Amino acid sequence: MDFRALCVKLMMSVIILLCAHDQKSDAFSLHILPNRLQFFEYEAVTFYCEGVVYCEFVHKVKGKIKTCPKGSSCTITNVYLDDSGEYWYENEEGIRSNSINISITAGSVILESPAVPVIEGEDVTLSCRNKLTPSDFMADFYKYGVHIRNNSTGSMTIHKVSKSDEGLYKCSIVGAGESPESWLSVTETQTDPSSQPGCHIYLVLRTVFTIIMVALLLLLVGLLHSGKIRATTPKLNSIS
Repeated sequence: MDFRALCVKLMMSVIILLCAHDQKSDAFSLHILPNRLQFFEYEAVTFYCEGVVYCEFVHKVKGKIKTCPKGSSCTITNVYLDDSGEYWYENEEGIRSNSINISITAGSVILESPAVPVIEGEDVTLSCRNKLTPSDFMADFYKYGVHIRNNSTGSMTIHKVSKSDEGLYKCSIVGAGESPESWLSVTETQTDPSSQPGCHIYLVLRTVFTIIMVALLLLLVGLLHSGKIRATTPKLNSIS
């Protein structure tokens, strides 16, 4: 194979590997099904890791979840009150993902709000769920404890959500009670740490540095290959 063609092929392989690694880092995040922060006691909750094949799920207080074998997802068939709290996952290198803070209640009312941040400009629906009455009902919605809206369908939609809509929300149903509070998070872009501007700069610099070092190495090998640089060994003076 022509030496120049070999150099080009090696360079392209390095770039492809770096890009693949960066794309994988961007997808490194924890998700939950159903996509909400509040659950009734004894409901099923599934966590899954995106961006890696194997991961370990961790509870802030309990540590690594023993009932979850190492894999890409984990389902807790029946959640209990002490399962409330912050969750994340760690990959084989011990790198930690984003975290999700869920709330388990023994009451009859929960607020269904997205577990992952909502991107600005999108529509988001908050639903007040009654454990005992699944049909439509009048629900009141609150932000930071202040009444903001009521709806006969049990849900409210925020159109073209913005950062000003971020905050603590809860709902209540007459005769059934009120839900715990949950934080609605709004972001301009993905909240994965690797998607932040500072991290992107680091990834670009790392890629450029790697390409330069590979190019210099290939140049050195090329010069040696063409004979322009010759390895020399010092000559010892003969002893007369």
